[in-house]
Amino acid sequence: MTADTVTTGTNPTPSFDDALAFVREHAGDARLSSGELLADHAAGTAAIMSTLNVDPPAVLAAALFALTPHLEDPEHVIAERFGEEVAQLVGDVRKLLRLGTVGLRAAQSALPEAGRDAQAERRAQIEALRKMLLAFAQDIRVVLIRLASRLQSLRYYAAAKLSPGPDVARETLDIYAPLANRLGIWQLKWELEDLAFRFEDPDTYKRIAKLLDEKRVEREGYVASAIERLQQELAAASIRADVSGRPKHIYSIWRKMRGKELDFAELYDVRAFRVIVPDIKDCYTVLGIVHNLWQPIPKEFDDYISRPKPNGYKSLHTVVIGDDGRAFEVQIRTHEMHQFAEYGVAAHWRYKEAGTRGYGGQVTASEKYDEKIAWLRQLLAWKDDVAEGDQASSKPWEQLRQATLDDDHIYVLTPQARVIALPRGATPLDFAYHLHSELGHRCRGARVDGAMVPLNTPLQNGQTVEVVAVKEGGPSRDWLNPQLGYLQSHRAKQKVRAWFNAIELQENIAAGRAMVEKTLQREGRTSVNLDQLAAKLGFKAPDDLFNVVGKEEFSLRNIEQALSDAPPPEPEVEAPEQFEKRSSGASVAHGASAGVLVVGVDALLTQLARCCRPAPPDAISGFVTRGKGMSIHRSDCATFLRMAARAPERVLETAWSADVLGGRGSSVYPVDLAIEAADRQGLLRDISEVFAREKMNVIGVKTMSRRNAAFMQFTVEVSNAAQVQRACMLLGEVSGVVRASRKS
Repeated sequence: MTADTVTTGTNPTPSFDDALAFVREHAGDARLSSGELLADHAAGTAAIMSTLNVDPPAVLAAALFALTPHLEDPEHVIAERFGEEVAQLVGDVRKLLRLGTVGLRAAQSALPEAGRDAQAERRAQIEALRKMLLAFAQDIRVVLIRLASRLQSLRYYAAAKLSPGPDVARETLDIYAPLANRLGIWQLKWELEDLAFRFEDPDTYKRIAKLLDEKRVEREGYVASAIERLQQELAAASIRADVSGRPKHIYSIWRKMRGKELDFAELYDVRAFRVIVPDIKDCYTVLGIVHNLWQPIPKEFDDYISRPKPNGYKSLHTVVIGDDGRAFEVQIRTHEMHQFAEYGVAAHWRYKEAGTRGYGGQVTASEKYDEKIAWLRQLLAWKDDVAEGDQASSKPWEQLRQATLDDDHIYVLTPQARVIALPRGATPLDFAYHLHSELGHRCRGARVDGAMVPLNTPLQNGQTVEVVAVKEGGPSRDWLNPQLGYLQSHRAKQKVRAWFNAIELQENIAAGRAMVEKTLQREGRTSVNLDQLAAKLGFKAPDDLFNVVGKEEFSLRNIEQALSDAPPPEPEVEAPEQFEKRSSGASVAHGASAGVLVVGVDALLTQLARCCRPAPPDAISGFVTRGKGMSIHRSDCATFLRMAARAPERVLETAWSADVLGGRGSSVYPVDLAIEAADRQGLLRDISEVFAREKMNVIGVKTMSRRNAAFMQFTVEVSNAAQVQRACMLLGEVSGVVRASRKS
């Protein structure tokens, strides 16, 4: 980066030197919490960014972001002097700084010596934090600036011979070095790791450095001379190849020793070379040349081309003895194999981060996330490949300015700074259910970054969410309405549905138990064993029997039959005790035959079935019972259809008489109406007024209220089904009524 002004379009962009002068002018002798002069940190961070071949705005932002606490209205001042893009980058870097510090404190709450569960939770939190930092950054350059700033701080500590404390070193190894690794920025990765390791475990660092017995500069010099020699031999053999190599750094050596449980003397890749050639036959030709130049170690040769690793990785690995008597590794692969190793499911970054599990082959890829990481890596590699001044040089940065790691999740924080991953578009209610199902059920409000918000507010990356809950309570049915947008998580929706299903089940069991117990009392069999009774009727447990009885899917007459062991009576659904009251009017419910015409049979005793309660002009059918005449059912009645299938010879064709259909009869017919409503004072009164206005006689009432919801069943007398439809329409208009319908 030169001091010359860079011109973009018609507006000149201030230079690197302009930014440093601005920092010195406003910062003076101000120091950071580390003790480093702010101006020195700005210069160092910007210089590191320059080595990454980034665009000018990113370098300027790297120099300026640490100055913002010393400026009044920094966003406006920086935008006016250096442009909107630089001001935006500076603001995002400051947000990322705060986010990383807060999140890591929560992840570090599980200490290294803690139990397995705590360690698993710690690993999950650190991984979530890494993903959150990448997802939170609206521009990948923000992450690069953060990495450069951390490296500059570690360089300062090393030069000043100061210890930064374990938190800084651990944060670097857990968060920032793995981010550099994922993005393929090796020049930052190895230095971040070695410096942080030097501060976290100085004794081990010094021991490995002593075992290496050579300075890094000397190791790099040897690698360079070996590469040159190999390139000459390959050129003589007319093989086009890319040869690269670097000495393994100290932290990487320590991880491999620990991960593979090896002694230092057993490591052969302290120095390593990589040769990339056009096709497979060239791989084996290069292998022969390498073995001709240096003596191979026979047991240290792996042919992953003919026998690829389970994840698809292909390469030739061999270990040879160098001219100085020390071993080094050579990897040989094609361009296609290299692309797959760097960006495919065999990506190097994943098993490197996994440590012991990675070296042991216990790492699985997350295909979607890995694809996006690979895209970012390729984008960053592309900008390094573009020559300065090339016409296409602005292309990578046009994409990098908008490059974010959208991994279909958002990452938010609990008040204790624990990182929670949620589906994109998730709400505070999703957040509550993620923490605990009971907390979700009792959730009544939420604070996001300290401000109260509606429960259907979409959350954003990096927000802190606090749930406001009552001591007791349950979910609302509105939460399952997709148009209201309360829940996005499939898991949360399942929890709400399960809650309502459990409530309905308990209500059915309670109602069924009461009906069964009344039947037992009527039969004088209250001491009967309910488990044996349920088993005799084909149920696993009494509650299963109570459930189907409560839902009126099983006739109480089957229970009577099981108690008496007599021939089975008609499987009718008995009306609950509350419905036994009868009006004094001319009802056909007690077997009056005036309203029913039975084709081909004269003067046959008839009664209207209580399971479906038919009323004209419903389509009806008759079923001859044992000793009780003919029972009249609606033709679509489930009980009738079961009986008809079992004894079709007892079904008789049936129709209403002409007088009844013409409205000339005086009979009335009992019909059951089911009402579901929000419970409130005066609800029963308002519903009764509707029946009074319609001159409908109520002969039975059953109500049940639970968790602010009322479930009512009315048995009313009507002259025809049209009255029922009108009554349901009017009842639906009563305040609080959710549903009013004729019971099927």
